[in-house]
Amino acid sequence: MRYNVIKNADEIMNNSVYLVKDPEKYKGKWNTVFNNNNPICLELGMGRGSFIIEMAKKHPNVNYVGLERDKSQTATAINNIKGSNISNLKIICSDARDIINFFGKEIDTIYLTFSEPWPKRQDEKKRFTHESYLKLYDRIFKKNKHIILKTDNKILFASALESLSQYWYSFDKVSLDLHNDERKIENVMTDFEKQYFKERRQIYYLDASFKQ
Repeated sequence: MRYNVIKNADEIMNNSVYLVKDPEKYKGKWNTVFNNNNPICLELGMGRGSFIIEMAKKHPNVNYVGLERDKSQTATAINNIKGSNISNLKIICSDARDIINFFGKEIDTIYLTFSEPWPKRQDEKKRFTHESYLKLYDRIFKKNKHIILKTDNKILFASALESLSQYWYSFDKVSLDLHNDERKIENVMTDFEKQYFKERRQIYYLDASFKQ
């Protein structure tokens, strides 16, 4: 799926109340951003924001932060919020590796929804479930670690299962065909996923945690 280039992306972002322009200022203080002490969930690579926006609407007692490094996609997500008043949603435009500069031990759940799969072996360190990223997540999880992942890429999914299990995560739920899973797992679809659903493409899902 291709995304349009938004020529005035900077203007859209800078004029938005949803964009946190200096997220490093709030490290350890995100409760002041949301004005409450509710759980905070983070989506890495939110794209156009369909998942994180809908999750914030469905769960008003949970705070959500969507992170995306591409300015055009970030601007599109902000445009998609227009007409809504979602007090429990904030957006960051930055690289995922910067999260340790933005958060203390404040995050309850990390969502990885249709992340770039980087299927080639030489690119595996770029995957959001590589050990180098898991070590970053350790530094921002509030207490227990909790990761939810969805993908249509079998290589990424197999790699995630291996990486998380070697890092001592336990799997609370695993599905090899999410849309046809008899357990009826709660699922908010991303833009990619909506298209894949029409194509009847197999979607892989995992819910992994490490309780300390």
